Amino acid sequence: MDECSIARLHIAKEFEECRKAIIAIGDETRQSIIITLLQNESVGMRVGEITNKTHLSRPAVSHHLQILKDAKIIAMRRKGTMNYYYMNANETEWNKLARLVNHINEVIQRASAADYPSSQLGCEE
Repeated sequence: MDECSIARLHIAKEFEECRKAIIAIGDETRQSIIITLLQNESVGMRVGEITNKTHLSRPAVSHHLQILKDAKIIAMRRKGTMNYYYMNANETEWNKLARLVNHINEVIQRASAADYPSSQLGCEE
């Protein structure tokens, strides 16, 4: 197997490992929730606060929060009977996404430097 094939297989594997996070952050509604969490002055927001800021229904916010939580993009802490959602400080998923994007960029840069079309991902025909 040549270097090009190995690079593509590695990218495919990394992409597969990031699939859940990519799907979670790929949705515009979930992006709005992430932006709302990031723009909040304090760390952690309750569902009602997110609902007010995003103008989504409470069930919709809860549904999207669960998807983000399952993908390890956000986390939740409980204080008494209240749940607070915040950006997950566990860098694992974010590191996986960063490695994937960096790896794709490296391969494309190699293709560009070798004067190959970037659509070939650094591979000769």
